[in-house]
Amino acid sequence: MGEYDGSEYVVINEVPPPRAGHSSRKVSVLPLVFLIFYEVSGGPFGVEDSVNAAGPLLALLGFLAFPFIWSIPEALITAEMGTMFPENSGYVVWVSSALGPFWGFQQGWVKWLSGVIDNALYPVLFLDYLKSGFPAVGHGFPRVLAVLALTIVLTYMNYRGLTIVGWVAILLGISSLLPFAVMGLISIPKLRPGRWFVADIHHVDWNLYLNTLFWNLNYWDSISTLAGEVENPKKTLPKSLFYAVILVVVSYFIPLLVGTGAVPLQRDKWTDGYFSDIAKMLGGVWLRWWIQAAAAMSNMGMFVAEMSSDSFQLLGMAERGMLPEFFAKRSRYGTPLIGILFSASGVFLLSWMSFQEIVAAENFLYCFGMILEFIAFVRLRYKYPNASRPYKIPVGNIGSILMCTPPTILICAVLAFSSLKVMIVSLIAVVIGLVMHPCLKHFEKKRWMKFSISSDLPDIQATARESTETFIA
Repeated sequence: MGEYDGSEYVVINEVPPPRAGHSSRKVSVLPLVFLIFYEVSGGPFGVEDSVNAAGPLLALLGFLAFPFIWSIPEALITAEMGTMFPENSGYVVWVSSALGPFWGFQQGWVKWLSGVIDNALYPVLFLDYLKSGFPAVGHGFPRVLAVLALTIVLTYMNYRGLTIVGWVAILLGISSLLPFAVMGLISIPKLRPGRWFVADIHHVDWNLYLNTLFWNLNYWDSISTLAGEVENPKKTLPKSLFYAVILVVVSYFIPLLVGTGAVPLQRDKWTDGYFSDIAKMLGGVWLRWWIQAAAAMSNMGMFVAEMSSDSFQLLGMAERGMLPEFFAKRSRYGTPLIGILFSASGVFLLSWMSFQEIVAAENFLYCFGMILEFIAFVRLRYKYPNASRPYKIPVGNIGSILMCTPPTILICAVLAFSSLKVMIVSLIAVVIGLVMHPCLKHFEKKRWMKFSISSDLPDIQATARESTETFIA
C-alpha cells in the first residue's frame, strides 16, 4: 500500500506521552483491523440495494472496481496523514495545518455530523433484519423503544473504554462473518454462474447504486480520529489499514456471489435484510436466524466503532482549542464522556429517518469533507515537502494529484445524483458549520466558554516550519 521509511521520530507532530491521568491501554493491530472493518463495512449487510439498483453484474463489478477508485486511495492517504499527525483530531488537524483553523473546523463539523448520521443507520438496519422474525419492532412505539434501548447499551460499551470496544469488535466480526462462510459452502451445488452476468443498463437507478457503493466502501479516514489511542501508530496504522482493505472487499464480494448465483433473480426483493431470506432458501430457518443474529452483531460492531471515532474526534478538536474545553473531559476509563453523550443524542434524534434517506444525507456531507481532505493532502505535499512522513505513498506531488482525481470525479457524480431534498438539508447543515465557527470564536473572546489547547500537543505550524528549515540548513 506504500512505503515505510524506517523513521522513528516525527518532527512535525510528535505527540508526547499521555498525561498521568490518562492511563487507558493502547489499541494494537488486530483490534484496530476490526475497528477499521466496522468503521467501513461490518459485513455485507446493506449491500443488497446495489443489486436492486443495477442488477447482479454491475453490483459485482462495482464492489470490485470501487475499491481501486475510492477505498485504496482513501486508505493510503489515511495511512500517510494518520502517521504524520498521530492525534485524536485526525483529519481535522490535517485540514487545519494545510488550510487554516476555519476550514479545519468545517471539516470537523461535516465529518462528525456525517458520522452521527451514519451511526443512526445501524439501529435501523438492526431492526430491519429482526422485523421478519419480530414484526412488532418494524414500526410504532416498540420500534422507538428498541432504538432507545440499543443506543443506551452500545453507548455504555463506548463509555467503558476503547480497548474493550476493540476486542468486542474482533468477537463480533468473526461471529457476523461465520454464517456467510457456511452459506457459501451450502450454496456451491446451487450456483449458476450465468446469473452473475445479468445486466440491464437501461434500467439502473444510478443514485441508489452509487450511494450504496459509496456508503459501503468509505470512512477509511475515520480511524485517524483514534490515532492518539493506537499503540505505535507509525507502524500499526498502515499495517492495519492494509489488512482491513482485504477483509472488507472479501466480506462484500463473496456473499454477493453466493446470493446472486445460487438464487433466481428478483431485483425488487434485493433490499436491506434480503440476505436472511436467501439464507432460508439455501439452508432453512436455522441459517436465516443465524444470519439475522449476525446482522444484529454486525450493527452493534459498526455502532460502537463509529461512536468511538465520532466522540474521540470531538475530544481531539477540544484539545486543539476548536471546541469548548469541557469536550476534552475524559471518564475514569479514558473515554471522551461529553463527546459520547453528544454523539448518542444525535443518533437517537436521527434514527427516525429511512435507510435510503440516511445513506444519501450522510454521503452528501461526507463528500464535502473528503474534498477538503484531498486538498489538504496535496497542499501539505507542496507546503511541507520535507516534513517527516513515517509512512509515505510512493508517488510524487504530481502523482498525489493524479491519485486524488478519480475519487474526486466520483464525489462529483454522487453529489450530482443526490435528490433535491437531501441536497437542501445537507447544504443547510454546511451553512450551520460556517456560522458556528465565528460564533464559538465570539464566545471565546467574551469568555462565555472556556477554550484551551492541550499542552501535550505541538504547534503544528511552528514545528512544520522548523522541520523544513532544518532540512534546508
